[in-house]
Amino acid sequence: MSTAPDLTIAKAVNAGLRRCMEEDPRVLLMGEDIGSLGGVYRVTEGLKADFGAHRVMDTPLGEAGIVGTAIGLALRGYRPVCEIQFDGFSFPAFNQITTQLAKMRNRTNGDVTVPVTIRIPYGGVIGSVEHHSESPEALFAHTAGLRIITPSNAQDAYWMTQQAIACEDPVIVFEPKRRYWLKGAVDVERPTADPFSAQVVRPGEDATVVAWGPLVPVALAAAQAAEEDGRSVEVIDLRSLSPIDFDTLEDSVRRTGRLVVAHEAPTFGGLGGEIAARLTERAFYALEAPVLRVGAFHLPYPVAAVEDRYVPDLDRILEALDRSFAY
Repeated sequence: MSTAPDLTIAKAVNAGLRRCMEEDPRVLLMGEDIGSLGGVYRVTEGLKADFGAHRVMDTPLGEAGIVGTAIGLALRGYRPVCEIQFDGFSFPAFNQITTQLAKMRNRTNGDVTVPVTIRIPYGGVIGSVEHHSESPEALFAHTAGLRIITPSNAQDAYWMTQQAIACEDPVIVFEPKRRYWLKGAVDVERPTADPFSAQVVRPGEDATVVAWGPLVPVALAAAQAAEEDGRSVEVIDLRSLSPIDFDTLEDSVRRTGRLVVAHEAPTFGGLGGEIAARLTERAFYALEAPVLRVGAFHLPYPVAAVEDRYVPDLDRILEALDRSFAY
């Protein structure tokens, strides 16, 4: 197996972008400070020097303009990749994304495709404030016509970046910014699984925990802690938030009988509610307890001094598992 040296998630995204740009001259990068600076998190570092300012474009501070321009470029045959600097900055572009980008292919009965990739660093625990630490995935997942994926490790970050760019539908890639420096081996020859599928990252028999993006390492740590108490917990990395791979989730729940869904976004109105409802419908008689959700509180993202209390941690996942086992 041919592997590159261990890469951080940030470097893996960079390598994925580079490979796409080398293989397809139609791939363009657009965003605020992504050129000479290499982006706030240096994810695009070095790409402008290698590919030029005509392919790695620093844009004005106007997210609606970034996405609107990308739509026009896609209609002319390009494959633009937009970076939204922070999660909360996606809201000025919400209209372009949900009323134009998501609808174009359906509006033309499939005659027109808009292969736009939108990279959004998301999530908290970076010592920042609102609009820099949010998890708005449910707002976009509610809109049909958008595909939404989120890698939790370097291998997925490398391949899912390329798979998003190759997709004929618009794809939002939520990148877990607090995990940008998490390292992992990357096989640059073997593509990862279908980007729109979930993966079992830790097998178990007694309960299932589903998480995605920044919370996958926390879910794995909770499963390890539960094992010390004699409980075998399966962990699933959801990976794709739209569409959701309910078949993999149902198969797991039918084996374990218990399900906890964990995400950084507030529990109220979060994707955990949709997952809970679907799995209750599909596997009701296999469940030994109600599907439980673990998420942030229904409050604006707080100041850094208390964000650790706002975002779910290992103890809150373990507490949900305890409640599930108590039934």
